[in-house]
Amino acid sequence: MNRINLLFDKKNKNIFSVFCTAGYPQLDKTVSILENLEKSGVDMIEIGMPFSDPTADGPVIQKSNTIAIENGMTIETLFNQIKGIRKTISIPLILMGYINPAMQYGFERFLEMAANCGIDGLIIPDLPLHEYEFFYKEMFEKYKLKCIFLITPQTSEERIRKIDDLSNAFIYVVSTQSITGGSGGFENEQALYFKRLKEMNLKNPCIVGFGIKDKATFEMACSHLNGAIIGSAFINTIENSTDLDTDILNFTKKIIQN
Repeated sequence: MNRINLLFDKKNKNIFSVFCTAGYPQLDKTVSILENLEKSGVDMIEIGMPFSDPTADGPVIQKSNTIAIENGMTIETLFNQIKGIRKTISIPLILMGYINPAMQYGFERFLEMAANCGIDGLIIPDLPLHEYEFFYKEMFEKYKLKCIFLITPQTSEERIRKIDDLSNAFIYVVSTQSITGGSGGFENEQALYFKRLKEMNLKNPCIVGFGIKDKATFEMACSHLNGAIIGSAFINTIENSTDLDTDILNFTKKIIQN
């Protein structure tokens, strides 16, 4: 069974996922960051594949993309770095990025390499749902990879149910119609949105992203749905770190420690 499914079989509440950008803050720190995140209690990790035009991301993650590319990070370099990752990491690992670099790499080759490296799923925000359904779904299934789709407060119920029907991992719930790294905190509008999703009784778990920055926002999201993802706040934490082991541990403790 895919590690994402195994995770949700064991734990369906308070899932703590963290996003990090591959090759950031230094090119050779990717694996060390992943290992420290697992040691510190993170349930799942999203590995960002740097891209020159990350349109869904805010300034913090955009900056990390730029630095990672300047550091020399490419898809090939990432695969070389993580090809032995399953010797040290057991939690689900998801690649998150845009379709253009994957297409340039060769989409099926990209999926095959991801699977060979022990990746469990992909989040590709600009992969159209209909193209996945009619052109790529069988390819994902061939390599036993999950495709995770995003929804927003503006997504229609019809589309949400279509995504739920096509998915077998989790649904990425974008908390606001915004880019990543927002000010954080949720208004009544977001609470009603989360409540609406919960009442739809979807078959897939729902994990909230965008605007999750601390213990309060993490717990608020988890009080409604299955878990939450922190990205920009983590990127800020490691930006100038001189002791990644300690800083990563302290960061995660602030989120999940009672």
